Amino acid sequence: MKTKIFIGILMICLAATVSARQKRNGLNPEKNNDRAYWTALLYKMSAPVLSNMSEGKLSEQMQLELSPNWDGRDKKVSYMECFGRLMSGLAPWLSLPDDNTPEGKQRKQLREWALKSYAQAVDPESPDYLLWRKEGQPLVDAAFLANSFLRAPEQLWKPLDEITKKRYIAEFQQLRRINPPYTNWLLFSAIVETFLMTADAQYDAYRITSAIRKIDEWYVGDGWYSDGEHFAFDYYNSYVIQPMYVEVLEELVKKKMARPAQLETGKKRMQRYGVILERFVSPEGSFPVFGRSMTYRLGVFQPLALLALKKELPEGLSEAQVRSALSSAMRRMFSVEGNFNAGGFLQLGFAGHQPGIADSYTNNGSLYLTSLVFLPLGLPADHSFWTSPAEDWTQKKAWNGKEFPKDHAVGY
Repeated sequence: MKTKIFIGILMICLAATVSARQKRNGLNPEKNNDRAYWTALLYKMSAPVLSNMSEGKLSEQMQLELSPNWDGRDKKVSYMECFGRLMSGLAPWLSLPDDNTPEGKQRKQLREWALKSYAQAVDPESPDYLLWRKEGQPLVDAAFLANSFLRAPEQLWKPLDEITKKRYIAEFQQLRRINPPYTNWLLFSAIVETFLMTADAQYDAYRITSAIRKIDEWYVGDGWYSDGEHFAFDYYNSYVIQPMYVEVLEELVKKKMARPAQLETGKKRMQRYGVILERFVSPEGSFPVFGRSMTYRLGVFQPLALLALKKELPEGLSEAQVRSALSSAMRRMFSVEGNFNAGGFLQLGFAGHQPGIADSYTNNGSLYLTSLVFLPLGLPADHSFWTSPAEDWTQKKAWNGKEFPKDHAVGY
């Protein structure tokens, strides 16, 4: 009897400890609500960055962590990586209208911080003026900043004061000093120039159209592009190629600078790639770890998340199964201790703190590319993506004896 009582007390204490830890993390697994989990996690990820940067204190407060094999570039690139990548993933959520729900209050606070942070980023007198004019890396993260403006122009670009807008245009234009290598970097130039085009600023059409032509040449089939002349089995189709290729083409079609058929082909390829990504999620919520830049964590799923946001999921992938698959991967990864440091900033690793897997160019600002999985938060809470009852995803069906669709290659 005493043993049973002791075990019972122990279990209660353990449960209380887990619950307290989850509440400290801003995450509550007892809530069977995917959207509430997503918004809590994204707010937890975003608040330390934007609350500090809005006051010009990011470079002071962010505890930098560089790769053990750091390549020696100016470590100040970290702040631009952190801010640019976070905003690219956060933008659709911030595009929703204000409301008085707990989520709405978080969203409004983040948007207010973000607008102030955008101003800090280009103010030469600010301690958080970003590293725009040194190194080649700024081209990469300027592209993510430009992408954030493209994804939420009404909420993130138009409210900026005229001085800040002029500063962004000048900073984006001076990035032409950087000659991008023949890799996914061509798309960074393309999306910066595409934003300038939408902002009615002077832009370089050749840097846009030549990048699109080259990426199209690198299509290798069945939903995959090569990152340059030689194919590498990694997730750069997710991190950069598929989304930026399609989003640039969308703007070109609006300006009648590209054929609608070319955009439709790009979307079909991304849909096929999305099918593959969904099949990567195991019944337990894990997914394959291969190739470089795995510290970008859930950024792997950006194309699938973007398709959901745009309501363009391919036939055979329901909104509910995609939400369930992504939620499962998210919960699996962020249930591991060590993803965040004591200040609330992301740490080097994949699931937890694993600095040994960082590439030579990686710092903990780089890791905010994981925010790109949250793009579906741009769909309102009453959208069917969020309200549909949970469904098993492909691998969960397959490994539990349920019917699931056969897979086959595509020819476009």
